[in-house]
Amino acid sequence: MSFWRKKRVFALLFITFVILMFISSDKVGKWLYPIRYEEEIRQHAQAYEVDPLLVAAIIRVESNYKTNISSKKGAYGLMQLMPDTTEWIVDAGKFSPSFKNDLDNPSVSIELGTWYLNWLHKEFNGNTVAIIAGYNAGQGKVTRWIQNREWDGTLENSNSIPYGETRHYIQRVLYYYNKYHKLYAKDWGMAS
Repeated sequence: MSFWRKKRVFALLFITFVILMFISSDKVGKWLYPIRYEEEIRQHAQAYEVDPLLVAAIIRVESNYKTNISSKKGAYGLMQLMPDTTEWIVDAGKFSPSFKNDLDNPSVSIELGTWYLNWLHKEFNGNTVAIIAGYNAGQGKVTRWIQNREWDGTLENSNSIPYGETRHYIQRVLYYYNKYHKLYAKDWGMAS
């Protein structure tokens, strides 16, 4: 192909892409920000009264919807649960002991993670920012930060959170939550 012909083909593709973005921005948005395991997320979110888009945002940040991955610290599965946390959830939630070894099953990981989000919701009186921080740093640490007045539990003052990783984690989860809410709330029958 000649140089000019390649340029025309590239220009045509670029213009087509730009037009598609404006015509069907929701479709492009859903392509850029997909939600996988939709059925499992919705089922477990409903069962444990948790916002399904928060579950989806946490999965996106934790594992980007990849199964069978573990973190350097040992967290595992779609929702990247630590072994001690998994053991505690299984005992406290009265789940089958087999769940401890089945985090590579997306439904099990989503169910345990969603149950934990429900538990954090109760612990932090519905404070979404504290719930997200607790999911990342652990409920005990977040409770201490709030009790010791190191952090007041608000997004506005999240820069006072002692862990930079948790500060960044909150921002990332809320970023994806807002994207998902804009793109999926209507389809999922949620208030916009």
